Amino acid sequence: MQGNVEIRKLGPHDLAMRQAVPPGLFDAPIVPVQAEAFLAASMNLMFMAFVAEDAVRMTSATVLRQSDKGQQLFFNKVAMRPEFRARGIAEALCRRAIMTARSLCCQSVWLGADAEDVKALACYRSLGGKESARIVRFEWADLT
Repeated sequence: MQGNVEIRKLGPHDLAMRQAVPPGLFDAPIVPVQAEAFLAASMNLMFMAFVAEDAVRMTSATVLRQSDKGQQLFFNKVAMRPEFRARGIAEALCRRAIMTARSLCCQSVWLGADAEDVKALACYRSLGGKESARIVRFEWADLT
């Protein structure tokens, strides 16, 4: 990883910091009540990378509990500001989340990725996970 990068695990006390993140890390403006609930839930994880107090990358994940298998960590999102690509920061964030999953006794970690996102796929492959082409994504949007 290049440069002076600090990775922080965010918690409920970091809501103001999350709201102050510059555009490019989240898909839409932060909804305070949703952000507060996410950060307060013990099964949710959010890590943010900072360069000189400037948020440049983030990952969020959720620990899934199922009745027929052990806990799993699911990556909800790995995002970055474009000007901070190719610096090893995404790998460092993901490694930190995976280490945290181990400490939480998760038996596996998984994520879905866009098959055409070559840079993201290279990042995930570098982490040593096993790739599977068996997953098809379905989405039910606009349930309001």
